[in-house]
Amino acid sequence: QVQVTESGGGLVQAGGSLRLSCTTSASPISAYQMAWFRQAPGKEREGILCITNSGYTSQYTESVKERFTGSRDNAKKTLYLQMNSLKPEDTAMYYCATTWRPCSADPIEYNHWGQGTQVTVSS
Repeated sequence: QVQVTESGGGLVQAGGSLRLSCTTSASPISAYQMAWFRQAPGKEREGILCITNSGYTSQYTESVKERFTGSRDNAKKTLYLQMNSLKPEDTAMYYCATTWRPCSADPIEYNHWGQGTQVTVSS
C-alpha cells in the first residue's frame, strides 16, 4: 500500500509563509506524478499544481500562481509547496496525491492520497 504523508501546516498571519512537505512510499518514484490539492469547508477539492516525474510543473489555481511554488526531490521521494503572501482565503486542508496517470486538476485521476495538513491564515 502506497503511503502519502503531508506535514508543515499550521496557523499563520496574513502575509506570512509556510512550506508544506509530502513524502511518499510510491515506487519507483520515477513512475509517479505528484500534486497538491486543497479543500476549504463547504467547497470542492481543487488542484493547486502537479509536478511530473521529470519535473515539469502544471499549475491549476489562478489565485495562487504568483504566490505558491512547487518543487520535487525524487531522491527523497518528497514534494514541497512553498506558500508566500498567504491570505485568509488560503485557509484549507491541503492534500498531497500521487498518480501514474498524466498530471490533472481532477482529483479522480489520483491513486493515493495523504490525510492532509491544515493551513489556517488569520487576518
